[in-house]
Amino acid sequence: MEKIIFIETGTGTDVHGQNITKACVRAVENAIHFNSMPGIKDYLPDHDLHNMKVNVRLAVPCDKELVDIERVKEEIPYGTVTVEVIDGGMATTSGILLEDKDDKNDLMYIVNAAVEVGY
Repeated sequence: MEKIIFIETGTGTDVHGQNITKACVRAVENAIHFNSMPGIKDYLPDHDLHNMKVNVRLAVPCDKELVDIERVKEEIPYGTVTVEVIDGGMATTSGILLEDKDDKNDLMYIVNAAVEVGY
């Protein structure tokens, strides 16, 4: 990315089921769904949203290979999207193991996201 214009941050949690992709998607949703960038086209080459570049950085508390990158990319409606997964976030107890919620243990996953927008 040549120029970062905007950075959005968010947090997502999967309380039951230990689905790290679900927590990642929720973190991205949290980052982008409370923002509007009405003047973004003025900064993009050819004033075209397809020329936007978006880098999603996710801090996850478990095996990074478990994140479905393509599913996370689906949350970004415009531009060229890259996803970087790093160590971080938190795995902590939910306080209860619920087999009917597909729990493998009593952990919940908390993911942090930074979404960089630019060109």
